[in-house]
Amino acid sequence: MKNYIQAFFVLFLTITAYSQKDSLQIGDKYWEDQLYIDVTYNVLNKQPLEVAKSGFSFGFSGGYIKDIPIVKSGKIAIGVGLGYAFDSFNHSLNISETDRNVFEVNNTITANKLKTHAIEIPIQFRWRTSTAKTYSFWRIYTGVKLSYNFSNVFRYNNAAGTTISFSNISQFNKFQTGLILSAGYGTFNFHAYYGLTSMFKNAVLNGNPINTKVIKFGLSFYLL
Repeated sequence: MKNYIQAFFVLFLTITAYSQKDSLQIGDKYWEDQLYIDVTYNVLNKQPLEVAKSGFSFGFSGGYIKDIPIVKSGKIAIGVGLGYAFDSFNHSLNISETDRNVFEVNNTITANKLKTHAIEIPIQFRWRTSTAKTYSFWRIYTGVKLSYNFSNVFRYNNAAGTTISFSNISQFNKFQTGLILSAGYGTFNFHAYYGLTSMFKNAVLNGNPINTKVIKFGLSFYLL
């Protein structure tokens, strides 16, 4: 039943989008790409040398972007949005808080994952070849994304098979920023995110600061 409801919702949004465009004429003021969905492959960048490479990590986000045309044709616009993001990282850094805020590397642990939930604010400069009657067009959207993390959970299995978890640790950087790019034609668009802010604050490994940052590659989908 849940799948039918989701399918109906997607179909309704699609029909609404096309109906809105059919009623417009060339030269009319219009808005584009107000709902977005991003699906990404995530990479932990600038990891400490002692930490092995990360495993498969992924993320998705979605939300609403207010499209603000700055030229009459609508081909150039500013976008300011609000959305939700979920990310899952498969990594090899043992997150175990101590009084001195020191993290450790433990090669005996397995299934070491970090899951985060955040509110995000994308701010985009938008260029596109659209018109009031065009359904598919080229687009290049670039800008920054501000995010506030409201949940982070580190969970791993130790050598004895016991699951250990830490939630909302103090060293996790709740406010993060990054550069974003979406470019493509029609439905499928390349998406990239380059984190400017370290994932952790005041966290060290063997006396060295942990400056891990996030890079994401994937696809962006736009509606309405």
